[in-house]
Amino acid sequence: MITGIHHATLLTSDLARSRAFYEGVLGLHLAKNRPQMSFDGVWYDIAANQQIHLMLLPDPEAGLQRPAHGGRDRHVALGLKSLEELKERLQAAGVRHTMSQSGRRAVFCRDPDQNALEFVEVDR
Repeated sequence: MITGIHHATLLTSDLARSRAFYEGVLGLHLAKNRPQMSFDGVWYDIAANQQIHLMLLPDPEAGLQRPAHGGRDRHVALGLKSLEELKERLQAAGVRHTMSQSGRRAVFCRDPDQNALEFVEVDR
C-alpha cells in the first residue's frame, strides 16, 4: 500500500521571496518535471520520488495567528544530516528557529509565508 510521502504542497504569496528561502537558505534544487499549470509555482526534489511543491495561490488562512512553536502547528518534517549546519544557515539569514521541545535533535522554523517546517537530524 503506502510506500512513502510523494510530496508536500505549501502555499506562497511571493514566489521570489520563497525561492530565496528554499534555495538560498535551505539549499534545495528545482525539480525539472513541473508541468505547465494554471498558476505559478516551483517543485523541489528532496530525495528519490519526494518533493516539496510551492504554489503561488491565495492562502485561505492568511492572517490567522499561528502558534509560536511550529511543533504545535501542522508542519512538514524533513530529514537532514547536520542540524548544526542548518542552524548556522538559519541564523545567518535571520530566520527565527526553535529546538524541538521533545528533546529530539530537531529544529522548527517558518518559511516567509509562515508555513511551519521541522528539520530532524537522521542517520543516512
